[in-house]
Amino acid sequence: MRHHVILRVIAKLGIPFIVLFALYVQFHGDFGPGGGFQAGVIFGAAFILYALIFGLDNALEAAPMNVVVAFIAIGLLLFAGVGVAALLLGGNYLDYGALADDPVAGQHLGILLVELGVGITVAAVMIAVFFTFADRGR
Repeated sequence: MRHHVILRVIAKLGIPFIVLFALYVQFHGDFGPGGGFQAGVIFGAAFILYALIFGLDNALEAAPMNVVVAFIAIGLLLFAGVGVAALLLGGNYLDYGALADDPVAGQHLGILLVELGVGITVAAVMIAVFFTFADRGR
């Protein structure tokens, strides 16, 4: 892939903007369209583009499979942990209003954390699925 200079240059210029857009979608999701799932898909697609352009070995060096699996677990634990925290604070599971003294602030915090957990999980699962299929023929 070294001889595809144009693809490599365009990818180097474009991938940071794709990741920036994923962050925008992630943290704007509680105010408008978007959220964790969409941001996770965008981030996962950016990483898959990196792997396709620069090679699977470079992608595995940037994010080893054990790190990707750890991020799957971290995202799930963040999502579930928000629900358990709400239970421990006297609310129902995923009752975000119990997370703060002001129910509106608790709702905002809860949605932000749950969407972050979803985004991390979706991105990591997409990358793991890509690594699994891309590594089959080796």
